[in-house]
This record gives sequence, C-alpha cells and structure tokens, in this order.
Amino acid sequence: QVQLVESGGGLVQAGGSLRLSCAASGRTFSSYSMGWFRQAPGKEREFVATISWSGGTTYYADSVKGRFTISRDNAKNTVYLQMNSLKPEDTAVYYCAARSTGTNSRPSAYPYWGQGTQVTVSS
Repeated sequence: QVQLVESGGGLVQAGGSLRLSCAASGRTFSSYSMGWFRQAPGKEREFVATISWSGGTTYYADSVKGRFTISRDNAKNTVYLQMNSLKPEDTAVYYCAARSTGTNSRPSAYPYWGQGTQVTVSS
C-alpha cells in the first residue's frame, strides 16, 4: 500500500506557474505508475497526466499538453506536476494517484489517492 500527500497548490494569476508535489510513503513507490487528476466544482474528476514507474513514458490530457510536465524522482518518492501558462479553467483541486501496473487515464484505475491540493488561477 502507498500513502500520498500533495502540496504546492495556491493562488496564481493567469499566465503564471506552479509546481505541485506528491510525496509517497512506502518502499515500492518506484514500481508504481502515477497520475495527476483534477476536479473543479460541479464537474467530474478528470485526467491531467500520467507517468510510468521509470519515468520513461508520459501521457497528457489535450487541455494541458505543452503547458504541464509530469516528472518523478524515485529516490525521493515524489512525483511532480510543473504547470506553466496557467489559465482560469485550470482552477480545480488537484489529486495525485498511484497504481501498481501501467499508466492509465481513468480515475477508476487508481486505487491510491492523495487528499488533493487546491489550485486557483485568477484572470
């Protein structure tokens, strides 16, 4: 089992940047695929990005491609989401998630979740 704790959220103006971090507990972090998802008020949780256990494979939602970058440091048990050129529509609670098999964009495919961190982008 793995426990996840997100940090790095906050309030930023449109066009600005934030870097989210997700710290994981457990010795098997390096064997997990990781994902970032987000949920805005009144909307379903949606896929943002995912990264394989090695970091060699990444996938992004079309809405963030070219602006967001997912990465991981297995020595630190941490996955990151660098968010640039932020837009008001990026406002949401951002969650990281883990699964013991390959990358996946469906929230239901991830059994382990953090508590979320709020990102608010003002216009």
